[in-house]
Order: sequence, then structure tokens, then C-alpha cells
Amino acid sequence: MTYLNPRDGLVVPPGGGRTVHAAAQQVTFKVTGAHSLAASSFEVVVPPGFDVGAHAHGRSEELFLVLDGELDILAFEPEDRTPQDWRSWRSPGGARYQRVGAGTVILVPPGCPHAFANPTGRPARMFFQASPPPHHERYFEELLDLLNADGGIDHEAVEALRLRYDIQQLTPLRHSLPTELPA
Repeated sequence: MTYLNPRDGLVVPPGGGRTVHAAAQQVTFKVTGAHSLAASSFEVVVPPGFDVGAHAHGRSEELFLVLDGELDILAFEPEDRTPQDWRSWRSPGGARYQRVGAGTVILVPPGCPHAFANPTGRPARMFFQASPPPHHERYFEELLDLLNADGGIDHEAVEALRLRYDIQQLTPLRHSLPTELPA
């Protein structure tokens, strides 16, 4: 990664950036609050069976670009925020979650419930941008520490973490076997 001073641009080569890993997710920090006043940018590998759970941010705006693979995504206010499965949600206009692939862009304004999950048997990869920085950077570091801890997902600890970082969790984060296996 090349960054000389605030007046210079930033060049991050393929494979560049700092990567943090957990069984449930891999995140590569591409642009951080040290580099940009506008947004933090990440490359995220979403493994089979990972479901981030529906959630909303009071202040953050997010942009996702699916690079490889397929994801189930949701980005709307539902008629009813049922607490267990966001895939059953429907918007007042009839929108439902969608299965999307490479090239799909998802924009999530502050306050908008959103979710993504990988129900396939193959990893998906996406570019993710969160504004303003650096909250998502710190969140990812702490979340991946929790996901790497022994004993499975500590939902109470994840909920407390998310509250600290302006994330209202609406349905649970899950990481389990995918619902679809490769052919």
C-alpha cells in the first residue's frame, strides 16, 4: 500500500491491504480513516453459510459491489420487522430479498434495514464501503476477534459490540452449513 501524505492519492495493488480472518468472514482493509475523510473501504469474503443478519445504522451509509459469487440481499424497510428471518420480510411496495451476483451494487442509506447471506456452497466476494470512517474498521476488528473465540458465536457480545458501533441488530448473525450445496 502506498500513502505518502494527505495531499497524495492512495494506490492499493491487487491483494494489498491488511486482512483479518475468522471462520465466518475475511475482511481486507483497503482504505481506512487514516487515508480518507469520506469512507472506509474493504474487500469482504463471505463464506458459505454466513448470514450477517438484518441490521440498520443510524448514521452510516454503505455501498456494496458484489465481485464474485452469489448472495441473498435485502435493503428496504419491511412492513413488519420479524426478529428471526429477514428472508420472510416484504416491503410495503412488495419488494422481497433478492439473489444477486457479480456486478450488483447495493446502496444502503442511514436507517435502512439491510442484510446479506451466502446460502450457496461457494464463497462470495464483495467490495464494501462505509461512510463515515473509521467506525466499521474498528467494528470489523472486534467482530472478527469475537467470531474467532472458542465456543461458537456469543450473540450477547456481538449485540453489545454492534450497539457501540451504531448497528441496530434486527435478526441474528449466523454462520452454519449453507442451504444449497454445489452441484
